Amino acid sequence: MKPLTDLSTFDADGHVNVIIETSKGSRNKYAYHPEVGTFRFKAVLPEGSLFPFDFGFIPSTLGEDGDPLDILVLLDAPVAMGCLLTVRLLGVIEAEQREKSGAIERNDRLLGVAVQARTHADLDHIDQLRSGFVEEIEGFFAHYNALSGRRFTPLQRSGPERARELVEAGAADWSKAK
Repeated sequence: MKPLTDLSTFDADGHVNVIIETSKGSRNKYAYHPEVGTFRFKAVLPEGSLFPFDFGFIPSTLGEDGDPLDILVLLDAPVAMGCLLTVRLLGVIEAEQREKSGAIERNDRLLGVAVQARTHADLDHIDQLRSGFVEEIEGFFAHYNALSGRRFTPLQRSGPERARELVEAGAADWSKAK
């Protein structure tokens, strides 16, 4: 069986494919491990902290942190871990992450909307999100990382064109590493 990380990056319509690792509303963080072909429990968030939306990765991409590119997916209701979604890119929060060791690496957070979504069906750009939405997402990732001894620092926000550039670069890096 083909690992989920090796699925196609894009669908026939040019949207990105996404595998959900952690469902919206979960306190538990999961990560896909291709070497064993399953999802592994990674951490539990503190009481009162929940993933604000479905969180996953884009297959056949590679980020600077050595993992597939991360993406937060807007959808009406949470989907199950391991679900394959077709997603329209809205933009990206370009960010750096300082590890416990002091090393700094890029760890951008792509934002997208599931093509099948109803609530967010008309969104095409990060700028169309309600006022304060992106700040809340940045705050979630800053808090989540701080609890693990890391620092998440947003650098800038960009629209779907930049998000697609990052996905295409991640796909090229994945192809080179394979």
